[in-house]
Amino acid sequence: MGEKQYLKWYNKVGYGSGDIAGNVVYALLSSFVMIYLTNTIGLSSGIVGTLIAVSKLFDGFTDIFFGTMIDKTHSKLGKARPWMLYGYIGCAVTLVAIFAVPVNIGTTAQYAWFLIAYTLLNGVFYTANNIAYSALTSLVTKNSKERVQMGSYRFIFAFATSLLIQSVTVGFVSELGGGAAAWRIVAVVYALIGLVVNTVSALSVKELSEEELLVGEEEKAVEEKYGLLQGFKLLVSNKYYLMICGVYILQQLYGAMINAGIYYMTYVLKNENLYGVFSWAVNIPLIIALVFTPTLVGRFKGMYKLNLSGYIIAVIGRLLVVFAGYLGSVPLMLLFTALAALGQAPWQGDMNAVIASCSEYTFLKKGKRVDGTMYSCTSLGVKLGGGIGMALAGWLLEFSGFDGKMEVQPDSCITMLHFMYLWLPFLLDLVIMLVLSGMRVERANEKLRLEQSQARQKTALSDGSEGGSGGED
Repeated sequence: MGEKQYLKWYNKVGYGSGDIAGNVVYALLSSFVMIYLTNTIGLSSGIVGTLIAVSKLFDGFTDIFFGTMIDKTHSKLGKARPWMLYGYIGCAVTLVAIFAVPVNIGTTAQYAWFLIAYTLLNGVFYTANNIAYSALTSLVTKNSKERVQMGSYRFIFAFATSLLIQSVTVGFVSELGGGAAAWRIVAVVYALIGLVVNTVSALSVKELSEEELLVGEEEKAVEEKYGLLQGFKLLVSNKYYLMICGVYILQQLYGAMINAGIYYMTYVLKNENLYGVFSWAVNIPLIIALVFTPTLVGRFKGMYKLNLSGYIIAVIGRLLVVFAGYLGSVPLMLLFTALAALGQAPWQGDMNAVIASCSEYTFLKKGKRVDGTMYSCTSLGVKLGGGIGMALAGWLLEFSGFDGKMEVQPDSCITMLHFMYLWLPFLLDLVIMLVLSGMRVERANEKLRLEQSQARQKTALSDGSEGGSGGED
């Protein structure tokens, strides 16, 4: 007998559309905020990078906090959906604020404006929204196949949104006349779109009752309250959680270097419009592969072999991009970029299902359900990896002698752009592949279930034997 089905196709699609809202924020921020601040507002890339790094010190405390709060929430909408709905209102406001830095308030005030808006967006509102959105994977279905399907739909929408924003934003800003006012209008339009779609997504699914979530479990989770410290201990005691966090951070570092490609296109390839072309080479293969990820999980009899095989392909693809880049062949760079993206797709599609398995591992080991807290790794990885990546990009540009007011950059900057866009993505993919080689959480859960089943059988036999002896006396 197969697993019970909880969702209709429209529930899965509705849930997945929520990443349109998430990537309206993330794609605009990660792809364009640095070049907006350096080339339009005139701020220093090094100082901006430092402010982003400072912001991350605050961000690190909020992920587990909001994860714990979600686990403790009891409302008519459920545990996660209230945080998803209300958190995005703040996301929309602060996204606009970041791209509305006043041009006439002085440089110090401009830096302060950016730091406050960026910290509120990432450390508070995006955290609450994104952890809640990710946690819904565990809270609306217990079917592992449906969780994989939800992840696939989610990231299809995510990459399609990234593709659209990366393709049209430069032209959109130009059509509006360029400059600070144009960027502000673009941010307002994107924020309103995100607000509408996020609301639709949150209302398209219904969370299971807490009683339903425990049906079929061999042991009920301990319902005692636990604080931040206990939640933190539960997370760090799960080695698979640490692995997933590590991969998330590395992925966001990778993404930051790819997004720095707008500088590579502008100053190395001499055509900023190629940034949109390369975004097609990244996102279209991802979207196509994500459609087949649920089927591939079945063919590979689990997620481990599929994810590892995919990243082997990704590593080979990025190494070939390096060679094509030094050859100066844009067509080959596009081809091998697409190959690398194809290899990365399975992990993107089944990542939420892996985290759900990771949460199950904690339940089997500790007897506690910590779904919201466990999904803090998604927000933690996005914020730390993305923030550190953006900061690193700013520092490397500053170190190389980059000047946003110059049309031609010095040779030291060109060399740095080759390192950032060609070599670093290859090295990061290589490390991710090595981490995924140890991500055997599915096998670990099967082993724990078998051990617990054997222990119960042994206890039952022992109790039966004692009962029989008592009858003879």
